[in-house]
Amino acid sequence: MTSHHSPTHQYDFQSGEVILIDKPLHWTSFDVVKKLKYQLKIKKIGHAGTLDPLATGLLILCTGKMTKSIDQYQAQEKEYEGTLVLGKTTPSIDLETDFDSETSIAHLTPQKVEAVRENFIGEVAQIPPMHSAVKVQGQRVYKSARQGKTLALKPRTIFIDTLQFNDIVLPEVHFRVICSKGTYIRSLVRDIGESLGVGAYLKSLRRTRIGNFHVDQAYHLENFLATVKEASL
Repeated sequence: MTSHHSPTHQYDFQSGEVILIDKPLHWTSFDVVKKLKYQLKIKKIGHAGTLDPLATGLLILCTGKMTKSIDQYQAQEKEYEGTLVLGKTTPSIDLETDFDSETSIAHLTPQKVEAVRENFIGEVAQIPPMHSAVKVQGQRVYKSARQGKTLALKPRTIFIDTLQFNDIVLPEVHFRVICSKGTYIRSLVRDIGESLGVGAYLKSLRRTRIGNFHVDQAYHLENFLATVKEASL
């Protein structure tokens, strides 16, 4: 039961469906869940793996009995493509917050940038971003971050299978990464920027794959709603 059905497919959301959506820019993952829940009157629905509001791409949603599979999907490796910008930082490491530092990158060359890439492949200890949904003492850290409080976050061990710098046109670096669950791409970007001594932020991010599910199989949200409506006529 996956979302690449023929348009005539009758969906059974109560029994359980797996829906692949290409998350729109500026939407939270929860916005997508909420929209489907209300529009399609689904009682039980959840998503497998949050995407930040400024990221797009593959979001797996499970309904009904398929919600039991969420952990299983969440545990699978993920693939992303994105663009980082060197020499500027923001508190959230993306464009959700304003710039808070600027450093000259005049001394950097594509070769120097490429030289640090391999340090981030394999098992890596990574500290989640302050603006994230990680909980410390029962509180989500982004709520504390928005109140100007800093909580001490512990590093987590994650695994980066592949990191490619496909195109280095300074200050921008276009990259592709294949990583384990629990990897924060914003933390990866922050750490690359710090290793080069100039800081960095994430300009754009797209999740292209989770396990065997690819974003090419995903529906745009409005198209999916229209398809379901058509199938129920």
